Order: sequence, then C-alpha cells, then structure tokens
Amino acid sequence: MKRILFSLVLILCIPAGWAQDTPPGAAVATAHPLATQAGMEILQAGGNAFDAAVAISAVIGVVEPYGSGLGGGGFWLLHRNADGFQVMVDGREKAPGKAHRDMYLDAKDEVIAKASIDGPLAAAIPGAPAAMAHLARNYGRLPLQKSLAPAIKIAREGFPVDEHYRRFAAFRLDALRVDPSAAAIFLHQNEVPPLGYLLKQPDLARTLQSIADDGAADFYRGKLAKKLAAGVRAAGGIWDEADLRAYAVVERAPVVGSYRGMKFTLVPPPSSGGVALASMFNMLDNFMLAEMPRVDRIHLNIEVMRRAYRDRAEYLGDPDFVPVPVQRLTSDGYTNVLAADIKLDEATPSDALKPVPAGEGGGNNTTHFSVLDREGNRVAATLSINYPFGACFVVPGTGVLLNDEMDDFSAKPGAPNAYGLVGAEANAIAPGKRPLSSMSPTFLENDRGVAILGTPGGSRIITMVLLGALEFVRGGDAQAIVGLPRYHHQYLPDRVTYESGAFTAEEAGELSLRGHLVDTEGQSPYGNMQAIVWDKQKKTVSAASDSRGIGAAEVLFRAVDQMK
Repeated sequence: MKRILFSLVLILCIPAGWAQDTPPGAAVATAHPLATQAGMEILQAGGNAFDAAVAISAVIGVVEPYGSGLGGGGFWLLHRNADGFQVMVDGREKAPGKAHRDMYLDAKDEVIAKASIDGPLAAAIPGAPAAMAHLARNYGRLPLQKSLAPAIKIAREGFPVDEHYRRFAAFRLDALRVDPSAAAIFLHQNEVPPLGYLLKQPDLARTLQSIADDGAADFYRGKLAKKLAAGVRAAGGIWDEADLRAYAVVERAPVVGSYRGMKFTLVPPPSSGGVALASMFNMLDNFMLAEMPRVDRIHLNIEVMRRAYRDRAEYLGDPDFVPVPVQRLTSDGYTNVLAADIKLDEATPSDALKPVPAGEGGGNNTTHFSVLDREGNRVAATLSINYPFGACFVVPGTGVLLNDEMDDFSAKPGAPNAYGLVGAEANAIAPGKRPLSSMSPTFLENDRGVAILGTPGGSRIITMVLLGALEFVRGGDAQAIVGLPRYHHQYLPDRVTYESGAFTAEEAGELSLRGHLVDTEGQSPYGNMQAIVWDKQKKTVSAASDSRGIGAAEVLFRAVDQMK
C-alpha cells in the first residue's frame, strides 16, 4: 500500500529584525519514512543540512537497497547560505583499472546480454562512502559517529519489508538468487520476503560502523578494501585494491542560468541533467510559454526535450576524460538556433535532426532527497546503484551490495542501453572514467522563493525535473510540483510517453495530428520526486514526497519562544 507523510504548511509571524534570508523552518523530503526521520533527528540534534544529508544517504541505502547504498554513488548539490557558496560533490562511481572499451562484447562484436547488468563484472568503484565522509569533514558540524548512528541501528535491528520493496525484489528475483550472499540478505528462503518481514543486515552495520569510526579510510585503503577487492575478483569481477585507493570525490562548479526570472542551479557533467535542462530552458525562453494554449505548451516542451536529448547523446561524458562543450551547448546563440527550427504546428521527426555518431548512456534505479535547514543551507541529492538491486551481488562478509553502473557507459556504438538512450564516443568505457548519468538534483530561485527538487527515473529524470521547474515558475508549492502528471521524449526512440492523466484524449489526438508518435495509452506512474519550497513572500516552507512512492516529507518550524 502506498502512503505519504506530509506536514501541513504553517504560516508564522516572523518577528521584526529576524533575518529575511533564513527560512521559518527546516524540511526534509525523502523516498522512505525512516530516512526522513533520520534526517530530522540529526537537524534536531544540532546538525546542519549537510549532516542530515550524510544520515539520509546512509539510511536510504539500508532501507532502499534496490535504489542506492554504500556500493553505489551519486551527486550531492550543496548551498551554504552564510556566503552563498554552491558546489556539486561528485561521488559518481568510476570504472576499474582493468576496464576497457569492448569489455562487454563477444567475439562477433555484439553486446553480451546482461554482462553489464548482473554480477560483479558490472560494478564500478563506489563513491558513496567517500562522498559521505567528504560531506561530514568539509561541510557538516557533527561527527560521523552521530550522523551514521541511525543507519547502523536500522541495519543491525532490521526494518519491515513493504510492498514497494517486494515489487523490486520480485523484478530482480532471478538475479538475486544467483548470488548466495545477496539471496541470504534480500530474500527469505530464496523467495521474495513476505510483507512485514524484518530485514536485518548485520554485515552492513559493521561496515557502516567502520566508516563512522575511521571515515572512508578502511573502505578504500584498509582491511575492508582488501576484502572488497578479493571478493569481487573471486566472483569474476576485475577490481583490485589500487582501484579503491585511487578513488576520490571531485567538487565541481554547478551549471547556473536563468529562465523567466528564475535562477536555476544544476549539476554539471558527468551528469547530463544540468546541460540538458539549461538547454531546454534557454530554448523555451524564445517563446511566451505562459500565454500559449495547453496543447501548444506540451508540443513545445516535447520539441525542446527532443533537441536536448539529441545533444546529450553526442556530446556528454566524463569531463575528466573528454572535452564537454558545456558553454556552447547552453549558450543563447546555440540554443536560439535550435529553437528557431521548432515548428509550433508540426513535430520534427528525430531522424530529421543531425545524426548522432552512436553510443549509449543512462541510469535507473535511484533515489532522491531534499533538505533545508533553519539556517537556509540546502542539499539536493540523487543517489543510485543503477538497475534495481544493482548488480545483485554482495561482497561476502561486508553487506555491500554492488552497483551495475558500468551499464551506463557505451557498451557499443549504436547500441541503446536498457532505457533506450543513445550516445557517442564521449561515453565509451575507459579505466577510471565516470559513466554518464541522468541524475539531476536541482535548486530553483526567483522573487517568490526557493525550490529544492529531484527524482529517480532513469532517462526520464531530466524531463520530470523540467516539468517540476515549470510548475514552480507558475507558482506551485512542493505538493503541486511532485504531483504533476508527467510526459517524456528522449530523441530516440522517437515517441512520446506519458502517465495516465497527463493528457486528455483530445490533447493526445492533437499531438498525433501534429506528427508526434504518442503511446496509445498512458503508462503507469513513474518517478519518485522529493521537493521542498521555501516561499519567502508568504514566509512558509512546504515539503512533499511523491505519492507514487512510499516516502515522507516533514517540516520542522521554530518554536515562537526560540525566535524571540
């Protein structure tokens, strides 16, 4: 049964002289109630948004093993309110040193089915432990022992399995059964655990405790690193201790721009989200979107999605390995040319655009959380292990479920990945390289206030964030942003997918008449957006967790006597 915990928005009287650039309350929105609870506990214990992000990252990896964890990575977008400093902490996974461009091809140069999805050969070197230690050391104010305590307790004592967990476990049941360690933890008697089953992870609790005690040192350079590398190699993977020692978090400058009076702060490559979103906003700026009939707005949004995803396919990859022309792709001159090619009464077939040299990209099962503290610091973080339950492989004795992020590279030019995305040589496999991602944690600001948002959803992440941002521009609060019906186009395959309820029958028919290939019926709900809106004009904070998932959103307001 799906459920949502949502704190009602309260309007408070703010005493004269109280800083106008600090919110009336703190807020947390995550994909699981236990993660939200942990984040709020850390804020109430004196931690800031960055401490809460550490706690949430750890807990969500325990209770959502199908979406993230110590064996994965992600992007943490930070805003420090005291000085306006903004940065993306890049904890994305990296390819092992023995990885090579054609490692998933057979003797006939064809992609080997599931080789980049199931088992330890699919796993890149995790970045989540290093990123959590980095956040605590450089931005938090609490020790890791405090921030990781909730995750350690839940891993040791267990959490009850819900229907959301059971659905993902059923989807990956065959792959989970292959690895005895994964099956012993995530299944019950080799079957999907029953509803309410208490899932305990004592090995993971011990691994988390080692991070709490020593930061990420043991994970990347100590006895635990030796155990991880040996366990991967024994099962057919290619990790070695040098890969773990070489892993380092990278801080990157965000992609920043504006649209119709709204400043957007987005994540840069190796995420494709920031560049694609900036490109779409800049194209849309050529049109008076708010004055158009609804079907015209939908048509226009689809056309800018098509063009941004085409460029994503050709140009985007790890900027530490390939030149990524971020400034050109997001410039007014370039995006105005793209916009000029859009016909308001006719769809542009994708094959009429400039061909892509070939390749792939992607990323699905994932999680997102948003945090705002009472000092105005904020975090938008999207984390992943890629496919549900990642590689479905746990290194024995560690509790660490590995990612299958190697599938996010281009296994072969011209071969789309599991999500139909295409790309070029920029995203080819190379040792030490980070795979391209669609994860798009986002900050939005205008005269009304601030929004913090993001979502899982593979190739559809970017378009979900676009639609959410446009809802913020229209004045929507957090609930309106996460509840908005969704539609998507990603260049190839050349079709419009949408949730049931996103279009009326008449709108779908009109889009078809304009040349769009529209799915005959809307799809099941997708995505799991977590959003916070600090409305500075109304002096309110709203937070919402997507009702498509099982998450929770809470707002913690200052007591009046604390504000005097």
